[in-house]
This record gives sequence, structure tokens and C-alpha cells, in this order.
Amino acid sequence: MLTHPVKEKLTVLRLHGMAKSFEEQISSKDYEKLAFEERLGLLVDRELIEQENRRLSSRLKKAKLRQQASMEDVDYRQKRGLDKDLVKSLAECKWIKERLNILITGPCGAGKSFIACALGHKACLEGYRVLYSRASRLFENLALAKGDGRYPNLMKSIAKQDLLIIDDWGLSVLTDLERTYMLEILEDRHNLRSTVIASQLPIEHWHEAIGNPTLADAILDRIIHNSYKIQLNGKGGSMRKIKSKKPSKENDGV
Repeated sequence: MLTHPVKEKLTVLRLHGMAKSFEEQISSKDYEKLAFEERLGLLVDRELIEQENRRLSSRLKKAKLRQQASMEDVDYRQKRGLDKDLVKSLAECKWIKERLNILITGPCGAGKSFIACALGHKACLEGYRVLYSRASRLFENLALAKGDGRYPNLMKSIAKQDLLIIDDWGLSVLTDLERTYMLEILEDRHNLRSTVIASQLPIEHWHEAIGNPTLADAILDRIIHNSYKIQLNGKGGSMRKIKSKKPSKENDGV
């Protein structure tokens, strides 16, 4: 039997995992003792792994996470008020299935973005669609979409994300348009999808940061009551400075 045409046909069919496994089998005598069903099973298993890896790579690319972060790299050694049991529980992603939210607050350098991105990375691993954006960039993109007619489609795309991560929230008082954008986003996601918001501003000051009392009530009502809260105190110092002082060979997170 000609082996090269078989491999080429598998490649044409985009069965790249099977093609690689097939090549390994014909180039090694270790597989000769295996039954046909066993060798076929190895081909299928390899293809499944390859396809899942491609899907994961696609999810991570579309997520646009700000940092390369994972739950395994979250640092619990620094004294910053991080509840290890809570974070490990959130790593199971049950909160996404339950359509709950997470609010992460704390001073600059406390590791809010890292934790948010680590949660996003774990969600991608679990097969969820994730989108990360800084609040200012999110509002800019929405304003541009409003001007060129893409706004409805962009809002639909945001609404479909299983997890939306909004970072650097509350750095300035929202404008009228930004308040409207935020309310529409949270209204579309309320009890349907999960959202993570990371902010230097304590939650008790979010109302004044939104600006309009009526819209602030509506926005916070859709995010506060069904959320886990992670409040970092920063007493352990800036995680960026701590990480920068460590030898480069260490792969510690924040």
C-alpha cells in the first residue's frame, strides 16, 4: 500500500492529527504488534487532541488576554488579602456555568489584572468564549462602531461571550455615552453571561464614578448582587516590583 498518498489525503481532509500519528506508526516498528483497532484508536485519539488544541488556541487568540497568566501561577505568599480557598474554588469555573460575576478591587500593582487574566485563561481551557478589554478601549471601540454602523453587531458579539473581562474600570467618571454603553452591556448579560470587572476603585465608590445617580443604580443593580468579591489590600507591596526582583529563571505569577 502506498503510504504517502494516505497521508496526503488525511492532510487534504484537514485531519492533521491523524496524519502525524499515521506517519509515526509507519516509521516505527513499535506499532506493528498492535491490532488494527488499537492503531485506529491511536489515530482518532491524536486527531481529537489536535482539534481541541486548535480550538483552545483560537479561543485564547480571540480572548485577547492582557497577560499570559494561569491559575497555577497565582501567588498566595504575599499579604494582600487574597482568599486562597475562594480563588481555587473559582478556578473550577462553576460560577460561569451559574452566570455569576467577579469584582476584583485593589490598589495599583496588587495583581488584579493577572488574576482576571488567569480566570480568563482557565475559562478558555474549559471551553468558554472569553473577551478581555480595558474599559477605556472597550468604550473607544464601541464609539467607533457607533459611527461606522458596526455597533449592533459588536454589541451582539460582546453579549455572546461566556465571559467578559473589563479591566481598569473606574479610572475616570463615565461620560453620558459610556454610561449608556455599560448599562446596555450589563443588561444583555444579566443572568445570562458572566462578567469580571477589575478596578482600583473600591466598590463603595463606583456609584459616584458612574456619575448619573439613576443610571448608576441601574448599572450596579445588574452587577453587584450576583458577584463574588476579591478585595486586595496591597499590603504585600506591588506585585510588579516583587516579580521584577526575582531571577528571570523563575516563573512565578502574581
